[in-house]
Amino acid sequence: MEGIQLLLTPFVWILMLFYRLAQNYGVALLLFAVVVKLILFPFQLKGKRSMIQMTLISDKMQKLQKQYGKDKERYNEEVQRLYEKENINPMSGCLWSFLPLLILLPLYAIIRQPLTYLMNLTVDQVVQVAGALDWSQIAVSNGWIREAAEYSNAGYNQLYLASLITPENVAGIAASLGEAGKNLFAVNFQFFGLDLSQIPQLKFWTNGISWGAVGLFLLPFISAASGFVFSLISMKTNAVNQQSEAAANTTNRSMLIISPLMSLWIGFAMPAALCVYWIVQNLLSMLQEFICGKMLKKDYEAAALRRAEQARLEKEEEKERRRQAAEERARQAEEAKRSKGKKKVSLTKEKDEEKSSGEVQEASRVGMRTYARGRAYDPRRYGIDPTPYRDPGVSAEKKPAEKDGGKSK
Repeated sequence: MEGIQLLLTPFVWILMLFYRLAQNYGVALLLFAVVVKLILFPFQLKGKRSMIQMTLISDKMQKLQKQYGKDKERYNEEVQRLYEKENINPMSGCLWSFLPLLILLPLYAIIRQPLTYLMNLTVDQVVQVAGALDWSQIAVSNGWIREAAEYSNAGYNQLYLASLITPENVAGIAASLGEAGKNLFAVNFQFFGLDLSQIPQLKFWTNGISWGAVGLFLLPFISAASGFVFSLISMKTNAVNQQSEAAANTTNRSMLIISPLMSLWIGFAMPAALCVYWIVQNLLSMLQEFICGKMLKKDYEAAALRRAEQARLEKEEEKERRRQAAEERARQAEEAKRSKGKKKVSLTKEKDEEKSSGEVQEASRVGMRTYARGRAYDPRRYGIDPTPYRDPGVSAEKKPAEKDGGKSK
């Protein structure tokens, strides 16, 4: 517990300072929210500027994706080099947007246990306060937690005890605590007629209809509406930082749904003091977006021009790619047509050659002997009569009759 108290000490000091100045818990929370926004404003401004820078290098990121998309390790190395070259921290754009939520957690602890953090009372001393207030005789309602007739340091019981300490009974309770009683004081939880120590109820008419009950019921809806408006303003101012239309639509829908739901949950699940703080945070965030928009006007304009130029170049590249693809298709079709024509000519030539070869072969079959000598055979090439033809199938003994002048010898 001591470690947690040490961590929450700066928040306690700021909240107690404003409470002593204003003597009102609601006003102290309002001033606390203003200080938180002022402290975080330079960091959030830097985060927005970093988001703009990320937009300005989006074309380089896309080139790296096309070049090294398949090699994840090389791609990450090149992206890291690009961040270092451009002096960009990719996490700064979204990191600071979560800080208000991180501050909400310690503030919630302080609001839930004011006797421990604001008045420095131990658990045993808180039990003494419950005894002095006659805890066993107090009717507990509106979601307060109590185990039987004994005090339990759980839920919002401390906050309920603090709401029961009034200027009339604070002196008697402080006397029962001895030396620790000097830190005890009555907290003024009234803010525009609302008790900020109470938890808003959906059935606000249960204990009678009054402004206090109706006002508490309306707080969560006011918180949700302010969160919704802030989301719309944030989307408009950050539209130039969206990397793609699909991603932008997804993020926008998420913000429009999550922010109001979170505000409703805070409103009906926690004390009204936290709901008031959340409303003030949303209103201050709207003002912050307006101021950032004015301060970063030139950066936003430059980013918008860069995005427009990038979109134009992408369209031209796509148009050129389509033109080259069409030319390539036409070239392939022309080559296919020429190849088909050459093939037909080749087939015709082959057929002619086959036909000519057939005629030669047919002519070569004509001759004087059983085995033809071809068309180039000339029997009187050497100037003498050719040797008489003798049928190899006839015996040499049987000589044919010789003719002499047409007469037989």
